[in-house]
Amino acid sequence: MVIASSTEGFLAFGDYCTWYRVTGDLSSGLAPLVVLHGGPGCSHDYLENLVGLCEGGRAVIHYDQLGGGRSTLLPTRDAAFWSVGLFLSELENLLDALDVRGDYHLLGQSWGGMLAAEHAVRRPQGLRSLILSNSPASMPLWLSEARVLRSRMEPAVASVLDHHEAQGTLSDPAYLAATQVYYDRHVCRSIPNPPELVRTMDYVKRDATVYNLMNGPNEFFCVGTLRNWTIEQRAHEIAVPTLLLSGRYDEATPRTVQPFYDAIRGARWEIFDSSSHMPFIEERERYLEVVGDFLDEMDARGRSSQLSHAGSGHAS
Repeated sequence: MVIASSTEGFLAFGDYCTWYRVTGDLSSGLAPLVVLHGGPGCSHDYLENLVGLCEGGRAVIHYDQLGGGRSTLLPTRDAAFWSVGLFLSELENLLDALDVRGDYHLLGQSWGGMLAAEHAVRRPQGLRSLILSNSPASMPLWLSEARVLRSRMEPAVASVLDHHEAQGTLSDPAYLAATQVYYDRHVCRSIPNPPELVRTMDYVKRDATVYNLMNGPNEFFCVGTLRNWTIEQRAHEIAVPTLLLSGRYDEATPRTVQPFYDAIRGARWEIFDSSSHMPFIEERERYLEVVGDFLDEMDARGRSSQLSHAGSGHAS
């Protein structure tokens, strides 16, 4: 595979900086894909496989959200600072700075999908389509399903998790080992984890402020400010073509995704049978094919609509 050339840099966001990278040509005539990573507080690295979508000429835009990766880190900021609104403003700043607000696709993974859905319910004029990958419509649902997944684990592993959470000893090696069992089953089943995922985890270890404050200490013990987040009652306001993606073994279980499917008119849903939370790693080729075909269809639909509109205007 030949990867298109890329440019990267930093965008001013108030007093801070957002790191970004554009792979491909923004002037290609195809609407670019903007990628929102998970966390909160992770980096874009684990989603680098998505540059494979550039093969047809489409530009792909990755960025590290504030507080993570290569962007400005703010370890002294408290929970009140880190909000959905802050990250929505950062996304809008990026769209404006790269001059793509008028025409773009949006793909959000996990927390990134939650953020993408929050953006989409505002009905931004230039949003062409939405891809919600491995994302829940509700954190209470996510927590409820995490308890179900934990109940299916080996009793000895589940007992270790329960004991240390009750004692507050979440840094105990036994607890961390039990946590990894859950991760290997429901977060990424590609063992050992590939380098791009390791890089993201290393960035989180360097500064876990955002993740800890908004989510919590790990993927299933979510006690941060997002613990009550939901978009279930607003998802029907999403008015663009939407593709839902999840894995058969995903921590974003079908029950957490179902509200999106029920609420968004015409939504499609693809489940990857050999994947958990990261099908772009676990089933890379099929993931790129599914997403690429959807984006191509949306672009073709957009061109057809433009031609139809132009024809109507001429006839009048």
